[in-house]
Amino acid sequence: MIRESDVLGWLSSVEHPGQGDRSIVSLGMVQNVEISEDRVKVVLGFPKRPDPLKNYLVGAARAAVYRNAPGGVDVEVETVVKEPVSKPNKPAEFNLEQLRNVAHIIGIASGKGGVGKSTVAVNLAVALSRLGYKVGLVDADVYGPSIPTMTGTENVQIEMEGEDEDTSLFLPVEKYGVKWLSIGHVTSEGQALIWRGPMATSALKQLVLQTKWGVLDFLLIDMPPGTGDIHISLIGDVPMNGAVIVTTPQNVALADVLRGVNMFRNPQVQKPIIGLVENMSWFTPEAHPEEKYYIFGHGGGEKMAEVLKIPFLGQIPLVQGIRETADAGEPAALGTGPDAAAFLDLAGKVAGAVI
Repeated sequence: MIRESDVLGWLSSVEHPGQGDRSIVSLGMVQNVEISEDRVKVVLGFPKRPDPLKNYLVGAARAAVYRNAPGGVDVEVETVVKEPVSKPNKPAEFNLEQLRNVAHIIGIASGKGGVGKSTVAVNLAVALSRLGYKVGLVDADVYGPSIPTMTGTENVQIEMEGEDEDTSLFLPVEKYGVKWLSIGHVTSEGQALIWRGPMATSALKQLVLQTKWGVLDFLLIDMPPGTGDIHISLIGDVPMNGAVIVTTPQNVALADVLRGVNMFRNPQVQKPIIGLVENMSWFTPEAHPEEKYYIFGHGGGEKMAEVLKIPFLGQIPLVQGIRETADAGEPAALGTGPDAAAFLDLAGKVAGAVI
């Protein structure tokens, strides 16, 4: 016979990434455990303010009990609000009110990881801000959020406005003239989120749709690498104006770019491609900015754009300073070197394409 102490022991393995990896048991989230011959029901309590990890924790709790319970036992996890409140309004997660004053929403995407997509997204945001635009950026790469590190906001605690779970809003971090928000801002540093697609999609929608963005000229969405259900769902529910595709110069990257482009061109999606940007186009030694070494090939991105009949937005050099400034939380676009100039040129072309 399963005992309550057994269930609590199993649930102690479920850690809340946003609470210093403390277990849901030690946090007092387990409100009740009901046990019968063939069923275990767990009730988890959440505060009034929204928790973007709610679906993840529910799934993790269910899995923890299911793994340990004898075969044939049904597992149910229910959630309650610790301090019940009336809910007269439609949940903010399911409406576009907070995007009403956002002029242009642009996805930054790539067919695969490792091409520097997040680096381009962060620096494009900063460059657009330097050109005088009001800019926000959502880090939608839930499996590898890097924006907090690149912007030096790892230790920032995200604040909320409002008390009701359904109507309170995230307040983005403001730095370098840009409003930033990442799943990394609500989880512990280095925490791996083991999410199925629906959990990740739900959290991402909440980050985009339940945040107080205010008036913005551009909201950039740094999308997860690759293509899949998360991308399709996010594109379907968020009114994007188009996408910027990031690649590297190698000819072998064409297949990856083609997948990314076809995702946006899919009849169920039909979002315009603003253009293709080639990252790591050449290596330039910091001490010799006039020198160029095409270590990954030459002109691959431009050829890809021509084959796919999409605009070519330019090339971003591989400069040691880009990596160093990203690690230091100071985007290269803040500087005056050739890398900063390339990002400013990219920002001008992106803005010119949609305004």
